Order: sequence, then structure tokens, then C-alpha cells
Amino acid sequence: MRIGIVDLDTSHPQNWVPIERELGHEVVGVWDGGAVHPPGYAERFAREHNISRVYATLEEMVDEVDCAILHACNWDTHIAKARPFIQAGKAVLIDKPLAGNLRDLNQLRCWAQAGARIAGGSSLRFCPETRDWLARPVGERGMPHTALCGCAVDEFNYGIHAYAMLLGIMGSGVESVQHLGQGVQRRIRLSWPDGRMGLLIVGAAAAWMPFYATIVTEKSVIQYQADPSKLYRALLEAVLPYLAGETDQPPLPIDALLEPELCALAARKSWLEGDREVLLAELCEADGGYDGGAFAEEYRRARYP
Repeated sequence: MRIGIVDLDTSHPQNWVPIERELGHEVVGVWDGGAVHPPGYAERFAREHNISRVYATLEEMVDEVDCAILHACNWDTHIAKARPFIQAGKAVLIDKPLAGNLRDLNQLRCWAQAGARIAGGSSLRFCPETRDWLARPVGERGMPHTALCGCAVDEFNYGIHAYAMLLGIMGSGVESVQHLGQGVQRRIRLSWPDGRMGLLIVGAAAAWMPFYATIVTEKSVIQYQADPSKLYRALLEAVLPYLAGETDQPPLPIDALLEPELCALAARKSWLEGDREVLLAELCEADGGYDGGAFAEEYRRARYP
């Protein structure tokens, strides 16, 4: 599969390119919108990673790739940047977060339901430690009825990893979300219709924290931290075969793919409305969302003070 990289904002592109090649795909070119890096960065990136072309526009890239991988840290630009590829029938991998508002998430759902191949999100959805635990016989490990997941840094760009990790453990189908107050970090409860419960701890802390999980079943308790060195490969191994057309089975149905971001939007609505319980079904486009442009500006200033 011929891959085009759209935006070079984060550390992900440089870490993903070797894995993409090891999995048998060709990275044919890059385009960078300049939200984070200065002029000339894309050319330097291409030289350092032996990529033959730097595109002047996304439209130039469309005809020469089979799949676009979007790495913009301004998630509010994902829809506009994905659109020309979707319209041309190309596959799209959107790095986390997929989007920061319901309107954009609904657009991704509409495209997928119309047949577009869309994948991505947080690599923690495919956490190897979680998959290894789920692969154990149910009779041995039991069924998870309560789980706690968390991380630090921020409540959405990085916090989305905790939402994805929790949903990877408990499965999709969340009914409601409630913010439980903010101590050092935000504490959030996710509830399923059958009574299962997940707890999240996200947001800024005094120091970096690993991705961690505690799972309680009727038979056991397990605690683990995700090995960050394995996460990128786990994601790419899960999604690239589908995006390349090697299988017609998506790694996640579109509703499950969008659920971490939907839960994060419900959590935001909860804390803005007095910590009330919010049903995912009551989310509406007028609620607003997380500001991707503001985050990108902060990210740029941190990278180039």
C-alpha cells in the first residue's frame, strides 16, 4: 500500500514510518501544514527518513497514495484534510484524537457507513497487555465488572488514551458518563446498561504517569501498565490490513471506533453542567467540544519556546 503522511506535528510520524515499512507498505510522500514546525521541516523530515517527495498541496498527494495518515495535533482540521482522500475513495488513518466535537464525529460515521475505510484513534485500544489478558479463558480470569484506567498530561489529547484503554477492556456500549469532581486530576465514571462500571483518572498532574489499569472480575483482580514501546506497532498491525484492503473486516465498527471521543465529550458536558450524569444519547452538536486550534498553539509554543 502507498502511504502519504499528512502533517508532521507530533513524534508519531518519525516513529511510525519504520513500522509501516516493516509491515510491507511504502511511504511515498509527506505534506505538512505548518501548524507546529517552521518552513523547511517537511523537507528535512523527508531527507532523514528517505521519503522521496514533499507535496505542496494535499490535492497533489491524493492520486499518488492508497492511504493517508493524518497526524495533525489540531484535531479540528481532520475532517477537512481527510475529505479529499475520502472523496477519491482512498483509505484514511486518523491519529488520536479522531475529532473534538460531535459534528466531526458524525461526519466520520457518515463516511464509514457510506463505505469509506477509516481507522485510527488511540493505540491504547489495542494495548497488548489488555489483549493478552482478554485472550485468557473466561473461566480462569472471569468477566470484568469494574475497571480503573488512567494517565496524566492533559484531559483530552493525552486523556483519550485512558478512555480507549478502558473501552478496550470493558467493550463498547457505554450508556452514560459522569464527572465525579476534580482533585489533583479529573475523575470520571462510565456506566454500561448492564451495571458494569469504569473509572477514569485524566488530566494534568505534578509528573508524567504511565498508562495503567486495574481490572476486577468475579474471580480475580489484575493490575498492569502498558509498555509504550509496543503500542504503535499494536495499532498499525491492527488497522493497516483493513486500510490496505487485505480484509473487509474493520478492526472496530465505526460506532466503537468513535466511542472514546464520545465519552470524553460527555465527560466535558458533565463537568460543565454541575457534574450531572450525561447519557451519550443526549449529546448534541450545540454542546461544542475540545478546541483543537488552541491545543495546537500550546503544543507549538512548548516545542518552539
